[in-house]
Amino acid sequence: MNIVPQPNFLPVDWWALGAILALTVGTLVLLLMEFIPPRPNGNRGALVALATLGVSAYAIWNVRFDKRSLFEGMFVHDGLTVFFTLLFCAIGVVAVLFSWDYAKRTKMGQPEYYALLLCSIMGMIVMAGSNDLITIFLGLELMSLALYVMVGFRRNLLESNEAALKYFLLGAFASGFLLYGIALLYGGTGTTNLARIGDFLGDTPIGTNPLVLVGSLLVLTGFLFKVAAVPFHMWTPDAYQGAPTSVTGFMSAGAKAAGFAALLRIVMRALPTMQHDWAPLLAVIAMLTMTVGNVTALLQTNLKRMLAYSSIAHAGYILVALVAGGNEGYGAAVFYLAVYSFMNLGAFALMTMLGKGTDEPVLISDLAGVGFKKPLAGLALTLFMISLGGIPPTAGFMGKILVFNAAVKAGLIWPLVIVGVLNSVVSVFYYLRVTVAMYMREPEGEPVAWSWNVPGVVAVLITAGLTIYFGLQSQGLWIEAQRSVLGLL
Repeated sequence: MNIVPQPNFLPVDWWALGAILALTVGTLVLLLMEFIPPRPNGNRGALVALATLGVSAYAIWNVRFDKRSLFEGMFVHDGLTVFFTLLFCAIGVVAVLFSWDYAKRTKMGQPEYYALLLCSIMGMIVMAGSNDLITIFLGLELMSLALYVMVGFRRNLLESNEAALKYFLLGAFASGFLLYGIALLYGGTGTTNLARIGDFLGDTPIGTNPLVLVGSLLVLTGFLFKVAAVPFHMWTPDAYQGAPTSVTGFMSAGAKAAGFAALLRIVMRALPTMQHDWAPLLAVIAMLTMTVGNVTALLQTNLKRMLAYSSIAHAGYILVALVAGGNEGYGAAVFYLAVYSFMNLGAFALMTMLGKGTDEPVLISDLAGVGFKKPLAGLALTLFMISLGGIPPTAGFMGKILVFNAAVKAGLIWPLVIVGVLNSVVSVFYYLRVTVAMYMREPEGEPVAWSWNVPGVVAVLITAGLTIYFGLQSQGLWIEAQRSVLGLL
């Protein structure tokens, strides 16, 4: 009888897997809490989720300088894994804070809500640390299946059910493309390991192997769907608008960062020698994504839909950094993902406090007069809008400077940088329209109500502080972003 050898993990390996193990235990604890009679307005679900995310971050931080290869090279612990694991934990903490009161106010089941959130973060971490197409797909599905349910979590609202169904159906098609592409790549290269695929393509031109060419295009299609790039962006506005606001905020930051984390690893490990083949295609997609996202956002009166098209445009800016390539280009993409996550989460944290009870005002006109009636809220939302627009001295400005600087050094001034800068100018109009509504318009009828709560305010303060700090002192994060990709080049 053949005995399969068991992996011999060292203590550092257990620490490297600590984030995933902690999230697994936290998810199971939250599910088992359903058997304990709940207390009215209890906070145990949020507290368990915060504790789990804290343990996950500590585990990965404890071995942040070590590099390990686990499960026959399918999962790696390196700089990129550490950076994105800490980012996902931070996104999760902020999401739990602004969901704290919102989940109770809108009568969403709390333990299972937080269990799905942790499960989704677990999938994101697996995607960021995977060195194999199979484990990337498993992480993607773990994240996506949790998000499908979270989008439709308010089961009594038809809009939420519709958004979940659209997201699920289109997501299933995208997963099918991705899986078929993985199968073709395996057929053409004989492996699903990213490093081995890179070695194979270094010796064999991609154009001489139809299986590899078609497989690469299908894999790229699957990831472009997940990051909401044109022309695979159609699900984004409906899913963002119909989902609970707390879910929209978490999904806009976490899912996009996870999709780009996996795409970065594929580009740097599997396709480095083929950059001249895929870069022109991504350049065209980047220009279309920036233009369609920004122009369509100009027409929106719903704040969630506006931020949905805004997120499409931001995916285009990150694609510019991927096309630029090199340590500066890939580092700029990682930096941009981090700062975009915080400023976008801050905007949604404020939106979760709009309204009373199950009421959820999301129109830009609902913000009329907020700047004077709620000056701190108006100031914070203005900060997040100008950061998203790339106005100094915010983190969004530094993100765009680094992205366009990498593209200029790569010789992509025409047309990529010029189109990107013009799109940034266009985006300022619709971001400042929110500020105009808050400070220069009188409310029609009753002023919008606010549901102030301490955890939500803490989430706003954290994200606002980071948005300002990384705008003024971005050097530390920039160095860490470059260091995270250095080992993969």
